[in-house]
Amino acid sequence: MKRTLLLIISILFLFTAIVSGCANQPKNSASNVKSNNTSNKAEPAQNGYKESPYLSGKGLPAVKDRLPKEPKITNEMPPELLDYKIGTYGGVLRTVRNTVSIDNVIFIMNNEPLLNTPGLLGTQITPNVLKAYEASADQKTFTFHLREGLKWSDGHPVTMEDVQFAVEDVLFNKELSPAGPPAWLKSAGKNSGTPLKFQVIDQNTFTISFDATYGGFLISMAIEGWHGYTDLLKPKHFLEQFHKKYAAADVLEQKIKEAKFQPGEWVNLFNYKDVINTEVANAEAIGFPMLTPWIQVKNGDIIQFERNPYYFKVDTAGNQLPYIDRLQSSFVPDLEMINMKIIAGEVDHSYEWALMSRVPLYKENEVKGNFKTMLHTKLHRTAANVFLNFNYKDPVWQQVVQDLRFRKALNLAIDKKEIADTVYYGFAKPAEMEGTKQDLTEANRLLDEMGMKKGADGFRVGPDGKKFSIPIEHGMIMADFQQVAELVMEYWKQLGLDVTVKQIDQALWTTRTAANELKATIIFVPGPVMWFRSEWGQNYWAPLWFQWWTSNGKQGIEPPADVKNCYTLVDSIRSLNLDAARKQADNIKADMGKNLWFFVLTQDVIQPVVINAKLRNFDDKGFAIAQNFAGEQWFYAK
Repeated sequence: MKRTLLLIISILFLFTAIVSGCANQPKNSASNVKSNNTSNKAEPAQNGYKESPYLSGKGLPAVKDRLPKEPKITNEMPPELLDYKIGTYGGVLRTVRNTVSIDNVIFIMNNEPLLNTPGLLGTQITPNVLKAYEASADQKTFTFHLREGLKWSDGHPVTMEDVQFAVEDVLFNKELSPAGPPAWLKSAGKNSGTPLKFQVIDQNTFTISFDATYGGFLISMAIEGWHGYTDLLKPKHFLEQFHKKYAAADVLEQKIKEAKFQPGEWVNLFNYKDVINTEVANAEAIGFPMLTPWIQVKNGDIIQFERNPYYFKVDTAGNQLPYIDRLQSSFVPDLEMINMKIIAGEVDHSYEWALMSRVPLYKENEVKGNFKTMLHTKLHRTAANVFLNFNYKDPVWQQVVQDLRFRKALNLAIDKKEIADTVYYGFAKPAEMEGTKQDLTEANRLLDEMGMKKGADGFRVGPDGKKFSIPIEHGMIMADFQQVAELVMEYWKQLGLDVTVKQIDQALWTTRTAANELKATIIFVPGPVMWFRSEWGQNYWAPLWFQWWTSNGKQGIEPPADVKNCYTLVDSIRSLNLDAARKQADNIKADMGKNLWFFVLTQDVIQPVVINAKLRNFDDKGFAIAQNFAGEQWFYAK
């Protein structure tokens, strides 16, 4: 199995000098979150704030009147990860996407949380959209301060009414939020916790408090679940026209009709019109007031964005950000075609589309395509995990996959070193969390012990006496999924299991996953890598159990005690301070190693990124995705 790829691996050894030192990237170090954090005050340029020539002649107010009283000075990347330079204005950043309305590069570049953690390291929490925050000593009460003079992209002021609207009229509206606020806005970050208590102090200050210690609340605001500002801050002046509390009934019904909803469906209308942070590439985002660096102006196969003239950040010289004027996202459904466009120099940032197997080809075409290949950036998530759906509706399937002996057998059959060497060309390590030993003898013994004997055709049978099959179906989101799936298929076939692999359209995969229609799949999760995250694939390996957990027993199926224990460990990440959360992450990994809820195959994965050769303020240190969070700092060298 290794022979065909070992030759390619030997070629890549020529590039080890380029990537040497990748194992010595700066390590995350936990530290307690300091209270009374405030933004650095901007030092205006000698002649005041400056703007991009792109905005000249558009009839806008002076730039000083479009910025908040105290703009945020860029500090999205720690100095050890980026040698920041003052940039120049202009240019278009071209990206690609393989789904109709989701472009991960543009989503991250436009995601503005209320607070942030520079470099996504979790070691420091700084104000972002908000001007400042304080946390009480008992970590129950958190005080937040708005930026005076902050404006939406349509020039309308951001006020305390926008916060009140988001909390009181959306989160606590029983029609819009029948289950109430999400878990991260409840005490200790638990589904069973008491919802947040919100209080306005003055026109620029509010508090959020809980009845239990919630040490992880600030990091949840900064990065957990890719939260943006949209959960707690919404443009009331725009959305109130679609809200039953504010709009006249006859006018609201007319808007419902125009949007082609059924009479009285104001909730559907409101959710359609309310563009949250993950929907910046949706057609409905055109004209929606935002706080993002860029705003959408055209939708279709090519989605276009232009700079937000009211964006609240400046550089240290007083230049309003972003530096790049426009973004352009092209829909390219075929993964192979995406890589052809990368090689042709038609993509200015490849995000996670670049493949390690193509690195020699990228290097050969760098000059011709006017791009450069970054080979030190780390993947912020796992690469490709294999999930068995414990809750798939077939009782025979459930009986087999819920048996720990079965999962142990499958784990022992996998050659994780081969996956790291062949799929990731040695730029990853075998994942240690669930063990790295391959032992086919023990794997077969466990299956024999379960009674899964081999039939006349050589395939093992389930409790019903029929051939037991594992259909692995995965989306087209990442090219390594197919490679990993094919290797895993061969490993498990050696045990006498009937295993198939099928790549399906990403939209279809999303639909079937949500409908609990997949027995086995491949997808990634951030939890095992970003220790302060609580996403460990719970909705993939046991969707109905997790639904029960997140609905406090109102939906889904009650999970067994060992699964509840896993959920409890994961949920506690939210409630603990950063030091304690890091230790708890080790406990979650120990639980994973014991119970094998899903299969993590590799760790310390290096992610190649191909970018325009003239793109600056982008480095190859730390997480690749952290650089995207600082996209407003990127600029093109003249």
